[in-house]
Amino acid sequence: MALPNTSFSDIIATTLQGYSDELADNITNHNGLLRQIDRKGNKKTATGRTIVQEIEYATNGTAAWYSGAETLDISAQDTFTAAEFNYKQLAGNVVISGLEEVQNSGKEAIHNLLKSRIRNLEKTLMNTLATGLYADGTGTSSKELGGLQLLVTDTNTNTVGGISASTYTWWKNAVYGFAAKYVTPSATTIQHAMNTLWLSVIRGSDKPDIIPADSIYYMYYLESLTPNQRFTDDKGAGVGFTNLVYQSNVPVIYDDQAPASHMYMLNTDYLFLRPAKGREFKPLGEKSSVNQDALVMPVVWAGNMTTSNRARQGVITA
Repeated sequence: MALPNTSFSDIIATTLQGYSDELADNITNHNGLLRQIDRKGNKKTATGRTIVQEIEYATNGTAAWYSGAETLDISAQDTFTAAEFNYKQLAGNVVISGLEEVQNSGKEAIHNLLKSRIRNLEKTLMNTLATGLYADGTGTSSKELGGLQLLVTDTNTNTVGGISASTYTWWKNAVYGFAAKYVTPSATTIQHAMNTLWLSVIRGSDKPDIIPADSIYYMYYLESLTPNQRFTDDKGAGVGFTNLVYQSNVPVIYDDQAPASHMYMLNTDYLFLRPAKGREFKPLGEKSSVNQDALVMPVVWAGNMTTSNRARQGVITA
């Protein structure tokens, strides 16, 4: 049913379009991990039928010492490949009923009504995307993001982006499993687990830059620190996030969306959020309900989470 007041729907459309960038920024800043990915410049627009992530998987074998007129190796080197990820889609709607249109006929009233509806949708999208960052891509009939439980998984021989880590071992993420080590997770064992995992994921100065954890492992780490070790930082993960630090400058953050008994060591130089071009919390045109006196304005997102180097990522699990 088309709404009789065209100026009403025009105001809604204009307001939502103007709010699109702010909505995307607010959702990014709501989550410490997402904010860190964005700060690294790794929230990059995706185009094409699938999301292609280039991977540097080998060194250049032509690099070698030589003497005088010795023949140099000029053979072609196969050092790059690509992982391929499917788009995942997320949508929410701002719904205004015909009665609400009548009750909010003034321009200021319309803006106030829209502001409350948009804020509500924003909170919902924040929580949905934050949950998706830790998803394994199989939820909601495989419609959810392929998040950390896919990219940095407990069983690291899985297939990610079409590449099998069982076949190509350079595509495995690092794992420290307490059970596999016959160690009981606690405040007295968490730092040894972190130190062990840390050594398996660093390469020179290339190292994790954020450590998200669930409440259990975050509390273990907190309680493992003496008062003079308990440094906190409200800048590492962004304004509004107070976190502990590890190795002097790596933020350890509590994330209520992290799966139980998990702590991740992440190098966000190699983690990406790839929104589809023109679909980063993009308001679509108004949709009039065919059997209700209501106006529906969808806000949509499409994309996926990707990685270009799993070997520099790690997870501690029970």
